[in-house]
Amino acid sequence: MNSLRIRIGVLGLALLTGFSAPTAASAAEAAPSATVEERRLDRAVPQEILRRSGFDTVAPRFARALAEARSYAQARRAVVREGTELWRRAVDRAQGRGPAGGDVSRDDDRPLYWARLGMTREVRVWEPEFGLTDGQRAALLDVLERTSRGQTGIGYSHGKGLKRILVTGFDPFTLDRDIRISNPSGATALALDGTVIETADGPARIETAVFPVRWQDFTQGTVERTLRPYLPEVDLFTTVSQGRVGRFDVERTNGAWRGGFADNDTIGRTETIPVTDPASQPQWTTTTLPYRAIVAADTGRFPVYDNTGVTEIPAGGTEPVVRPEGPTPGSTARAGGGGDYLSNEIAYRATLLRDRLGLHDRLPGGHVHTPVLQFGAGNTTEVTDPEFVRNRLDIIAQVRTILRVAAEES
Repeated sequence: MNSLRIRIGVLGLALLTGFSAPTAASAAEAAPSATVEERRLDRAVPQEILRRSGFDTVAPRFARALAEARSYAQARRAVVREGTELWRRAVDRAQGRGPAGGDVSRDDDRPLYWARLGMTREVRVWEPEFGLTDGQRAALLDVLERTSRGQTGIGYSHGKGLKRILVTGFDPFTLDRDIRISNPSGATALALDGTVIETADGPARIETAVFPVRWQDFTQGTVERTLRPYLPEVDLFTTVSQGRVGRFDVERTNGAWRGGFADNDTIGRTETIPVTDPASQPQWTTTTLPYRAIVAADTGRFPVYDNTGVTEIPAGGTEPVVRPEGPTPGSTARAGGGGDYLSNEIAYRATLLRDRLGLHDRLPGGHVHTPVLQFGAGNTTEVTDPEFVRNRLDIIAQVRTILRVAAEES
C-alpha cells in the first residue's frame, strides 16, 4: 500500500527505549495480522478505487490519529470520531454534498468499503506504546465497524405525521471472483440515508445501515443489536441485498439454515442459524411487506417478483426438496426464498426479531433482493463504465419507489 504507515512496532520501540527486543520468532508469533478481507486492499483495483474517489486519504489520516493517542480512552475517541466521519463522508458524497472527490461515480459504495478496511487494518496491527489488550483491540474494532456502517447514527424525528422507514444494505462480496464488484444494496443505503420520500399519506424519513458479509459478525448478534432499539418505533423496515440478474425479488419466506458459502474472510458455515433461545426458534419466518402491492406497482425498469420458493426437508424426510409455493408443515429449512447465505440470514434474523418483539401484526418488514449490478458488455478490467453507473442508479431509484409503495400500503 502507498499510504504512510505511522506506527511504532515492537522492534522500533525497543530501539527508542533501550528495552531488549524480542527475538524475530517470538515477535512474529505475537504480532497481530491483517484478515483475509483486509489483505485484498493491496491489490491494484482497491487502490485505484480509493485513489479515484479521493478516499485514499482516509487510512493515513486515521493512522495519524491513532499514533497521537496516549491512552486507550484517547484511542477510542479517535476511532469513534473517524469512523463516524467516514460514514458521513460516504453518505454526503452519495447524495451530492461536498466535493465528488475524483472520477468514480458519487453513488459508488466501494470507496466506503475499501476505506473502512484500511482503517480496521490499522487498528488490527497497531502496537501503541501504552499497550493494548486483546479485549481493548476487539472493542476498538467493534466501535469502528458500527460507526463507519451507520449503525450508531440511526435516529428519527418524532414529529407528527412523519413515517419512519429503516433500510439495511451489505458490503460487496465474492471479491475473489471479481474484485471490482459493487453491492447495489450498500449503494442504496448511502443514497437514501437521512432522506425523506413523499407518500400519499405524507412524508417518510429513511434511515439506513450497512452490514458485513461475514458469518462471525452475524453469530455475534450484530443484526439484532443494531435493529432491536428501532423496530418498535418504525413504520416499515426492509433488509436489502443483491440477488439475481435482471430482477427484483420480494422474499416471501426466510429459512433457519446456513448453506456454507464462503464469506469475505473465505470462511463458510453449514448449520442452523444460531440465535438466542434456540428452543423457541422457528424453521421459517415470513415477510409482512405488502408484496402484492409492490409487485403490481410500476416501480422501475426491472421486473419485481413475489418469490415464494424454498428448499426444505419435509417432515419425516431426509433429503432436501424444492418447494415453489413455500414450506410444508413441520419441514426443516435448507434455503429460504433468498437462499442460504447472509441475505437469507439477515432477513430471517430481522423478521424473527420483529416477531419476538410482538410486532408481527403491526410492523411491515421483510427482504428485498435487487438485481445483480453488472458492468457493461465487454468490460472485464475497468473499475467503472457508463452502463455500470446507469444500472446502479436505476436500482437505487427503484428501491426508493418500492419503499414509497410499501409505505403507502402499510
